[in-house]
Amino acid sequence: MKLDPAFIWEAFIKLLAAIPTTLEITAVSVGCGFVIGIVTALARIYRVPVLREISSAYVTFIRGTPMLTHLLMVMFGLPIAIDALSGALGLSFSSVQVPMIGFAYVAFSLTAGAYMSEVVRSGLLAVNRGQIEAAYAVGMTTWQALRRIVFPQAFASALPNLSNSLIGMLHGSTLAFTASVVEINAKAQIVASTNWKFFESYIAAALIFWGLTIVIERLTALLEKRVARYDRGGVA
Repeated sequence: MKLDPAFIWEAFIKLLAAIPTTLEITAVSVGCGFVIGIVTALARIYRVPVLREISSAYVTFIRGTPMLTHLLMVMFGLPIAIDALSGALGLSFSSVQVPMIGFAYVAFSLTAGAYMSEVVRSGLLAVNRGQIEAAYAVGMTTWQALRRIVFPQAFASALPNLSNSLIGMLHGSTLAFTASVVEINAKAQIVASTNWKFFESYIAAALIFWGLTIVIERLTALLEKRVARYDRGGVA
């Protein structure tokens, strides 16, 4: 078997059509995961009754189990919950009406949320406690102190780890093929199935992922420089 460089380029062109799906999965999961991460991190830091225990258990469970397991649990468990709730409320809606990519969104968002929680928590804890106490001393509320002092500094501190999480979810999106979602890797398999040139097709897929990763790294570097200009004592 010989390497076919021409087919690598051919596959590369065909795989470009799957990039929007991959980016969509990544953006939704990271966006929703970031919100989940903020809520769980705050619940743990401020020791919110009940929520703190739930958040800790959630983070421990998700981080202690594979991402593929999360997707399979959601794919087979969520339809049962949807159908049971629909039946209890007398609705005509059923789980078969939910697109498969929807289950991928839910599973990957839950996965991202647990990892984002640790990233956000480490960023918040990196902010000097004295600055929060100073904010209280000048009459700020907890929300004002978080929004104007803590969050800007925590974001600057956590940005490199947030970037790593984003890249990790980009690569993890390849598991969406389990839910019959045609992302870059699944598209590579489809393209290769026409002539069994899987090696060339996966090389093309690897090049696309590599390029997307480089773009994320460059954008993060630019954002770090921009954030650093305003990181002067935490005032926003």
